[in-house]
Amino acid sequence: MVVEVGYAQAWDPESRTAWRPLSAGEARERDAAGLPYVVVYRTAGREAPLEVRLVSWRDHHVGVWAYDDQGRRTHDLDLRLLDDPARLFHRHSVTWNYPDPETAEFDPECPRVILDLFPNGRGRRIEQPRGYYTSAGLTEEQRWTARPAFGEWPLFSAEVHGFTASPVFEAAGVPEGEGGEAPAGCWRAPRPARPGPIGELFRPGVRVTDGYHPEQTVVEPRRIGTVRVPSGLLAVSGLHNDEEEPEITVPVPPGEYVLDEARVGYGYHCEWRNARVETTAPTAVRLLVGETPAASWEMALGADDDLRIFIQDQIAGFSTDGATGCFADAGSFGSLLSLFERGLIDGEPDLDGYEDLADGSMFMHRTWDAATGGELMAFATTGDGTYPVWLGRSEAGELVGVVVLVDGTPELLPEPDGVGAGA
Repeated sequence: MVVEVGYAQAWDPESRTAWRPLSAGEARERDAAGLPYVVVYRTAGREAPLEVRLVSWRDHHVGVWAYDDQGRRTHDLDLRLLDDPARLFHRHSVTWNYPDPETAEFDPECPRVILDLFPNGRGRRIEQPRGYYTSAGLTEEQRWTARPAFGEWPLFSAEVHGFTASPVFEAAGVPEGEGGEAPAGCWRAPRPARPGPIGELFRPGVRVTDGYHPEQTVVEPRRIGTVRVPSGLLAVSGLHNDEEEPEITVPVPPGEYVLDEARVGYGYHCEWRNARVETTAPTAVRLLVGETPAASWEMALGADDDLRIFIQDQIAGFSTDGATGCFADAGSFGSLLSLFERGLIDGEPDLDGYEDLADGSMFMHRTWDAATGGELMAFATTGDGTYPVWLGRSEAGELVGVVVLVDGTPELLPEPDGVGAGA
């Protein structure tokens, strides 16, 4: 079997075409520089490619997509370059088993198997759409593959396509011309979750939607109180009974910091009142570290988080099974957590070091350690799961705020004149 090998700067998955073809020499230069490029494998008489390899060494990523005769993606393999330059880690894969030629690509009802693997030996196998979870069950050797030199890569999908002998590779011709502008949907290396309009949630008048309520308007933030962090290390964490170490820590100058709550106002029809009701709801909590507005936002990482293995839109953060998070002094976290449990869970009467701040719009509880001066402020989230912690930085790169979105990421709505709300 003769397989034609072509190179390009990018791949458009919608049209299944390469953008801006490259010679093998140009692709080799991009490979050495860590720049993104793609490799397309085709056979004569077949419209769809056999396989597309998507390389971006600067992102520690190699993707492999296999296609069937109908042009549907059947295999999606995500390989990562970690600490060993000679091998690649099998981070993630999806295999679709289309029941017939008429089933649409990525049909939600199409059977598929997802593998999620981690370098520490953990992993899970998910069968969709029924949602059946098991351990991955792979050996250490099965989690890794050798990293071939440029031009020596195998056809990963040879077995999928029923090849019984090793294919013979031939270089594709390189058409002339620049190829115009890159299509908007061109492949790019997987990226972690992006922050969304965080700063706008603290600017009164900005219009947003949470996807359920079609229009909400940001109102004036509510000052909740302050949090003392004498240790110079801020903890942002869930409040687990079996944990005494915070999940996220952020260095800050020792001091006392203002904590405020972002809110939106909106109206809705209340069925049991049979009337329109105007109300407000919290969207985020923010610890102000500085007075300068945030120019950018980044996701805070835990001690074991490694961005090199994040798949598309993956988040890091703190987890909760009680719909509660907190800002706290990390140096006093154990004692502050104990006071929280004694006050809220055990209900100790007249407990010194614990205060219920239930008069505000959010669930708020405060504890303080008289010996260290450290404080903890617990706040409600809208459910269980993992909540990212967003760090706001000034133009100079200084930390100016720490934010947790308590109800997902809202979407900005345009101003009535069609002009966006701004960054």
